[in-house]
Amino acid sequence: MEKDWMIVYSTNQIYLAEIAKQVLADNGMNSIIINKKDSSYNDFGDIELYVNRDFVIEAKALIKEIES
Repeated sequence: MEKDWMIVYSTNQIYLAEIAKQVLADNGMNSIIINKKDSSYNDFGDIELYVNRDFVIEAKALIKEIES
């Protein structure tokens, strides 16, 4: 991953990460999901959503809106 990408959201549910990714895409922001869950035991690790550092503040605000 490039150095200009920063994490804006972390969850243990893939569907929540996908929803957040789609909301960002609807608002013109590219994002990347990285699944860091253990493949043997799905109880460990998180799914992280990254955006370019230029969009971090806006992305976090949008994600905060969908969480409430």
